Amino acid sequence: MTVLYRLEPDLPAAEFAQVLQVSGLAPRRPSEIARLEAMLRGAQIIVTAREGERLVGVARSVTDWAYCLYCSDLCVDEAYQGKGIGKALLQQTAQAAPGVKTCLLLSAPGAVSFYEGAGFTRHEGAFIFAQGA
Repeated sequence: MTVLYRLEPDLPAAEFAQVLQVSGLAPRRPSEIARLEAMLRGAQIIVTAREGERLVGVARSVTDWAYCLYCSDLCVDEAYQGKGIGKALLQQTAQAAPGVKTCLLLSAPGAVSFYEGAGFTRHEGAFIFAQGA
């Protein structure tokens, strides 16, 4: 298995929707293509993982390029999970913003063990201060 990682700022929303489905993250994300398109266009960093032409993972992040980077979506096709792809997507994301001091994300409840197993630092003080439509 050869997985290639690259920056894909123009990732099509339909491909993003498909990897959300096969990763298990879709129930926690919107399903409307127009909203997914807006999410992609609002991100500063989109790193993809592909085996050939097949999209098997995505990390979508927003950043100020100086202090903070927030990875809003990390999804890996369930058939490819456990192979280091998620960790590599996060490494590629951090490399794309070398001047950033802190990279962070909020874990889906079922993914906490992945982040702990990958050696990431857990932060107990995260809060949601607003939720919209």
